[in-house]
Amino acid sequence: MSNIEIIGLTGLPEFDTSHNLSEMIVEAAFSSAGGIKSGDVIVVTQKVVSKVEGMVRDLLDIDPTPKAQKLATKLGKDPRLVQLILEQSTEIVRTDFERGVLITESIHGFICANAGIDSSNIEGDTSVALLPKDSDASARKILNDIRRLAQVQSLGVIISDTFGRPWRDGHVNFAIGCAGMSPYIDYKDTIDAVGQVLKVTTICIADELAAASELATGKSLNIPVVIIRGSEFNPENEEYESLLRPKENDLFR
Repeated sequence: MSNIEIIGLTGLPEFDTSHNLSEMIVEAAFSSAGGIKSGDVIVVTQKVVSKVEGMVRDLLDIDPTPKAQKLATKLGKDPRLVQLILEQSTEIVRTDFERGVLITESIHGFICANAGIDSSNIEGDTSVALLPKDSDASARKILNDIRRLAQVQSLGVIISDTFGRPWRDGHVNFAIGCAGMSPYIDYKDTIDAVGQVLKVTTICIADELAAASELATGKSLNIPVVIIRGSEFNPENEEYESLLRPKENDLFR
């Protein structure tokens, strides 16, 4: 592996449903990165995907149920927000009423705070963004569009979002959707630097690249798309590879 570049694409607008995200990525790539090149991985923040796909909701339109109102009172949250969280969740995993923390399993299978719903980088005092309905499908559409527009086939696309992590403070970006590349690099049965055979080392390259992209996107820089150039990745397999561990294999649930 040679040097890796992390290139933030500047000049992108405040996205909404009227914008063609893929076209604007290709246009911004010419000025910021010399165009889309073979082997590039394009990391797109979830928020702009949600905006373009119409996944922004106004809390003024939400009518909370008694269950949401009761839970919201304990958490110190807006009951309309709690109603949306419950609608976007299959299970409440943990609550901390003193700190107002609500961890759920979202309908997409992610274990995260508030089912991934938040209001950061969303215009309007009562507006919030939900996660895309299917982030893998979103990544697939962006990939196919950019392949056509840029005439480049060897590409990866990652949809990223910011999650907290069990047992560690702080937040990092994770991949919630992926296309054009396997999310994993499997080093099983390869030889390490001292001659040992690796047994179970599988690296989630999609998460590593999503985390690295945050170095360029930040939270207030208005850089929602990053090109990572020079990274190693494997082409996607014909069989779908989930980013999520099945619940039955999770030792902590």
